Amino acid sequence: MSMRVAVFTEPHRGAGYDDQLRFARLVEAGGFDGFFRADHYQAMGDEPGLPGPTDAWLTLAALARETSRIRLGTLVTSATFRLPGPLAVMVAQVDQMSGGRVELGIGAGWYEREHTSYGIPFPAVGERFDRLAEQLEIVTGLWRTPVGETYSYTGDHYRLVDAPALPKPVQRPGPPVIVGGRGPKRTPELAARYADEYNMPFKSVEETAAAFERVREACDRTGRTSSGRAPLVLSAGVVVAIGRTDAEAHRRAAPLHVKSALPPEDPVVGSPAQLVDRLGEFAAIGATRVHLRLIELDDLDHLELIAGEVLPQLDGTR
Repeated sequence: MSMRVAVFTEPHRGAGYDDQLRFARLVEAGGFDGFFRADHYQAMGDEPGLPGPTDAWLTLAALARETSRIRLGTLVTSATFRLPGPLAVMVAQVDQMSGGRVELGIGAGWYEREHTSYGIPFPAVGERFDRLAEQLEIVTGLWRTPVGETYSYTGDHYRLVDAPALPKPVQRPGPPVIVGGRGPKRTPELAARYADEYNMPFKSVEETAAAFERVREACDRTGRTSSGRAPLVLSAGVVVAIGRTDAEAHRRAAPLHVKSALPPEDPVVGSPAQLVDRLGEFAAIGATRVHLRLIELDDLDHLELIAGEVLPQLDGTR
């Protein structure tokens, strides 16, 4: 089985920068493919989220200088949080700071409470997806504009006039773009048109297979399949709580039972062998990358267990 294995974290649940730095360094030392983090400004449900949120791109910029190999990115940046021009500048700069290791996961935004808390506009879902589509067009367009030329764009929500389209990212034509989600219509279409990777987050193998098929159909429908572009990477998000014993695994899974704003998920709770089996099931439906969501950033033993007992059973992880 050939599978790239990245780690996904949720610092808004309660982690400062030093916690993330320690974790990311261990991700790199353990041989994982990458360190990805959520882009949220508030904990969900009844969690206090102390010491408070850390900005995703400020954090990744710092980690870019403190790591040397792993991929770094968001799952996912909310299109409601930042204007597309400054976002393109920000991500390109972090890509330079990392030596070309950044990936931009971007979505429409969904958690209304954090928008209300921090005064961020939260339009209706249709407009949020319209804005996401325009942001994808603008960000990738700015990166692809040749040096010395300018970029202009007029849409329903954004207008750019003679942007110098600088700085340029190290990766050309730009950092990989990840579009993910459970949406049956617009999400597959946006992934087919703009993304390098489609991610189905934290659902069953059966649900993920259905989502992958919708994306494949969108690639055929939009001409992506016959365009000569690189095939879309298909990835799965997997919530993980494993242990050396059942008791250890269930202790790690305890936070999953806390009331949450997130939709129902399909976690792997059990032994390292069970996680290997689940990854094999995802590989069988076409996934070549997984993002393992580890619940507690201070549980370094959990990360070391996966590095020691799971990664050696996979190819393409190092």
